[in-house]
Amino acid sequence: MPQIKTWNQLLLLIGLRYFIIAGIAYLIWYIIRRRKIAFKKIQLRLPANKDYQREIFYSILSIFIFSSVPYFLLKSSVRQYTLFYDEIDKYGILWFWFAFPVMLLVHDAYFYFTHRLMHHPKLFKWFHLIHHKSTNPSPWAAFAFHPLEAVIEVGIVVLFLFIIPICNLHLFFFFFIMMAYNVYGHLGWELYPKGFSTSKIGKWINTSVNHNQHHQYFKGNYGLYFLWWDRWFKTIREDYDIKFDEVKSRTDNLKKV
Repeated sequence: MPQIKTWNQLLLLIGLRYFIIAGIAYLIWYIIRRRKIAFKKIQLRLPANKDYQREIFYSILSIFIFSSVPYFLLKSSVRQYTLFYDEIDKYGILWFWFAFPVMLLVHDAYFYFTHRLMHHPKLFKWFHLIHHKSTNPSPWAAFAFHPLEAVIEVGIVVLFLFIIPICNLHLFFFFFIMMAYNVYGHLGWELYPKGFSTSKIGKWINTSVNHNQHHQYFKGNYGLYFLWWDRWFKTIREDYDIKFDEVKSRTDNLKKV
């Protein structure tokens, strides 16, 4: 991974990666294959053009915040107080690989509890309302946050830097995985196979259907990568498995978008 020396480089890296991942998803599912797979769309209707425009606008604002906070922490005097390191083998190769699942688990917990907090009536309109204007989300909704929510979202990087040793490669792949799964969660189509949501492994994995329900109904299904917090705290929607199977059981004789 090339060394990031300026804020402009980090902004460009995050921005290009976001527009490439979300753009490819949009191109394939919403343009190239839309007519052939319209009957499989979780919500059969398509977002309006104004929805795409709003999502892209707020995504750009989020990209500025997502690049500014890490850059400030790592390129200022604050860095000396973090656990960030440059040499991959400083903490051993075992920790280098083990840090990836640790980051996903910590981020998943962080997301679940901050997400539920932002749904509090006194906080929702200030932090989370903009994201929920996408009641029928597209891939462009993945980063479509109000700036206040974007600060909360990038807070996981701040937490990482002060609680666990991580290096450039950890952050590079973390942002990639987070971005890709976020785009999938807002895709509007389900990629996992029929029966996945009730399988031994699948019942613990978040899906596009699950998160799409959260956008459509605003309550329940608060998880990011996994569903154990939703299942343990009983915040998963009771109709989730039914909806998942309904979407995956559709045939192309349904009316298309």
